Amino acid sequence: MDHEVILLDSNQGSNQHTYSIGEAAKMIGSTVKTIRYYDEIGLVHPSLHTEGGHRLYTPQDLWRLELITTLRYLNFGIPDIRKLMSGELGVSQALDLQMEALETQIGTLSSMLSILQQAKQHEAETPLHAGHSLSYVSSLVDSITAHAKKRKQFVSAKMKESHLLDGIPQEWRVSFLHFFDKYLMKDTKMSAEQTMAWNEIQEIINDPGYFADLARLELPFFTMANHPQVEAEVWVKKMEEIRIRATEALSKQWPPDSPAVQAIVQDFVMLYASNERTGDPEVFFRTQAQYMLDSVTERILRFNRLCMVVNPAWSEIVDGINLLQEGMRLRLQQMEED
Repeated sequence: MDHEVILLDSNQGSNQHTYSIGEAAKMIGSTVKTIRYYDEIGLVHPSLHTEGGHRLYTPQDLWRLELITTLRYLNFGIPDIRKLMSGELGVSQALDLQMEALETQIGTLSSMLSILQQAKQHEAETPLHAGHSLSYVSSLVDSITAHAKKRKQFVSAKMKESHLLDGIPQEWRVSFLHFFDKYLMKDTKMSAEQTMAWNEIQEIINDPGYFADLARLELPFFTMANHPQVEAEVWVKKMEEIRIRATEALSKQWPPDSPAVQAIVQDFVMLYASNERTGDPEVFFRTQAQYMLDSVTERILRFNRLCMVVNPAWSEIVDGINLLQEGMRLRLQQMEED
């Protein structure tokens, strides 16, 4: 060790070793730039600074940095690492999510390898048509890639087959699919990984159990849509406003029990109030929020995770919902205590 600093930590009342950012980088096998980045995004702050403002890291800081380095090696994303280290995401759940992600990547690589192998075989079998294999590769990719038109046709057919939306007015059927159409039906060519995720989404949608889960989860929507307090277009605009506010709350790292997040939670839950079910707002909130929390199944969660692969922008919706759900739990706990 080239340099070691001994400082008194006023919080612990005892001496402890501290290390410069350069030393910390060497000890965990990373770079100064990376450690500085973790500080800037609030993932790991140095416990101390020199009088000149230079970062100093304690052994506990080094342990956290080492853990982040390990998780990054295992391909964990920064948002999941943040949730894991804050306790928002349990270790078992984090490992399950990462294994699912890696399994999707393995499937993606297998699919890509198969295409390349077929192209090489085609090249060997048609030596007089050198270069045609590139066109062959393109045709193979096109044959497995689900463009927006194909995706829309598939979803439309499954919705009709399930009869899920038969009981609500036409304008509310469009509202029901608003976010799905906006984010998942974009007319862009998907990557190999996105194609693999879409294939699994189709498998889930083909499972009658998924539609049973969805019908249970969306029962409050169907009830509201048949006796709405606002028009369908207005409801969609309000939902978009909720999404924007939740995204802002996440970016500013407002806690679920903060007044700002609780205001979003209140507005979100009350959007499902109908003319026939408003009654006492507090009673409605309690019943509706508990139903929303109890109706989420593993199939629904997996579907959302796959949607995030198809379009990363879907993560804003999922993260926003997670924030609101945590806000609901805290609000319901407070109601019980009161």
